[in-house]
Amino acid sequence: MGHPPEHPHVVVHPPALDGSRRVTEGGETLGVATHLDDVSEILRLADLYVTDVEDTDFIEWQGGGPEDWPGLSEHHEQPGAG
Repeated sequence: MGHPPEHPHVVVHPPALDGSRRVTEGGETLGVATHLDDVSEILRLADLYVTDVEDTDFIEWQGGGPEDWPGLSEHHEQPGAG
């Protein structure tokens, strides 16, 4: 099988006031992420399977890297916690 003619250009935009980050591909909004796991899920739902969203040339992180989720990290609860 051949490779796709070009790689998708995914952009994770700078955090909004609530800490969420918009994820776009080619100018189209794919979704809004509130955590790094959300970015993986948004890409999966768009049939853009990226195994390591933190270290790939497919994703351009604007306004901070994959560890930057201001205002949300302390509120993000794991399922079953508590």
